[in-house]
Amino acid sequence: MIINPNQHIKFSSTHRLQWEEAQQKHVILYPEGMVELNQSSAEILKLCDGTRTLAEIISELEQKFATPGLTNDITAFLEVALQNGWINQN
Repeated sequence: MIINPNQHIKFSSTHRLQWEEAQQKHVILYPEGMVELNQSSAEILKLCDGTRTLAEIISELEQKFATPGLTNDITAFLEVALQNGWINQN
């Protein structure tokens, strides 16, 4: 699936993003199980609140981490997240 750059990205209402103390990392919880996330993935998903587009998420993360050139990595991750149903667009 391809991310539409003109639409806002929102974390799925059928999933839950939370810090899991036992694993010391963020996870996605859903009825069928759990996905453990690395720090980068969690930072991306935290910004998927339905108010930002792809470009806005990229810009915010590049500024936060003072690292340019994150477009391909963030886009690739969000396309996987969209395919897995972790996010949706509106």
